[in-house]
Amino acid sequence: MKHLFIINPAAGSWDHTKQYTEAIRSSCGARGLDYRIEVSQGPGECRRLAREAAETGEDYRIYACGGDGTLNEVAAGAAGFANAAVTAYSGGSGNDFVRLFDEPAAFSDLERLLDAEEVAFDMIRCNDDYSLNICSVGLDARIGTDVARYKRLPLLQGFRAYAASTVVNVIRGIAEHYVIEICGETIDAEQTMVCVCNGRFYGGGFNPVPEADPTDGILDVLLVKKVGRLQVPAVIGKYKNGRYRDCHGLIRHFRTDRLKIICDKPTPINLDGELRVASTVEISVAKEQVRFFYPRGLSWQAKQAPAETAAGAV
Repeated sequence: MKHLFIINPAAGSWDHTKQYTEAIRSSCGARGLDYRIEVSQGPGECRRLAREAAETGEDYRIYACGGDGTLNEVAAGAAGFANAAVTAYSGGSGNDFVRLFDEPAAFSDLERLLDAEEVAFDMIRCNDDYSLNICSVGLDARIGTDVARYKRLPLLQGFRAYAASTVVNVIRGIAEHYVIEICGETIDAEQTMVCVCNGRFYGGGFNPVPEADPTDGILDVLLVKKVGRLQVPAVIGKYKNGRYRDCHGLIRHFRTDRLKIICDKPTPINLDGELRVASTVEISVAKEQVRFFYPRGLSWQAKQAPAETAAGAV
C-alpha cells in the first residue's frame, strides 16, 4: 500500500507544511511505509494530485493535510475509485466534517490515523462539482464562503469568524427568490437559505441536522423561509443547534436524493467552504462514493431520526 500526503499550505491561519512534513517523515519512516509528500500550489491542485494517484490503479491511502476545503478536493479527486481511500489529517481552521466522529481530535494524531479502519461515504453532486459534507445556497453560502477572510484576523477563529461573517452578510440582505423543485413540489418563494446535508457539522460548530447519515443514500435538506432581521438571531440559534423542528412554519426539513434550485441571478454556492457561482443548481446524491478511513475504534453513527421525519418533508 502507498501513502500520499497532500499538504495545503493555505489551510488554517498559518502554513503548517513544516509541522506536517516532520510528523509524516517521523511516523512513516519508523514504520517503513511507502509514502510521499506533495504540497499544493493552488486551488484545484489537491484534487488533481488525488485523482492522478487514484488513476494509477495502485492501492493508495490519501491524506488531506489541511481543513475542510482540502478534504473536499481530495475526496472529489478520489471519488469512485475502489483502489483509493482518503482521510483528513486535520490542520485547518474548521475541520468540521470529522466532527461527526466521537473523537475528532484523533484526526490530528498521525500514529492513530496510520492504524485505521474504513467506511464508504456518500458524496453530494452539485452541478459539475462534489461536496462531501455540506452544500448550501443563499445567506448561508455567503456567510460560509466569506468565513475564510475573517479566520485570518486575530481572535476570529472557529465560530467567531462565522459570527462575524453572519453580521456582515445579514446587513447586506437576507432573502433571495428561488424556484425549488424537491420531493415532487415546486416551491416558488423568497428563501433565507437552503442547506443540503450529507455530514453534520460546518461553520465552526453549526449542527443543523444531527441525525444526518453520510451512508444512507439520502440528503437532509433544510429550507429556511424569508425572515426579518429581528428574527435572524433566534432562528439561527435554533438552526445551529439542530432544533429546526422548533421553527415550525419557518424551516422545512426534506429527505430526498435530489433537488433543483433556479435562481434569478448567478448565486454563491457553498461546497464544504469552497465558493462556486451558478444560476441553476442541481444537487443529488452522487453515484460515486468515497472510501474514508479513520482512527481505529472511533464511532461516527448518527442519532436516529424521529419517526415523523423519517421520510418526505416536515
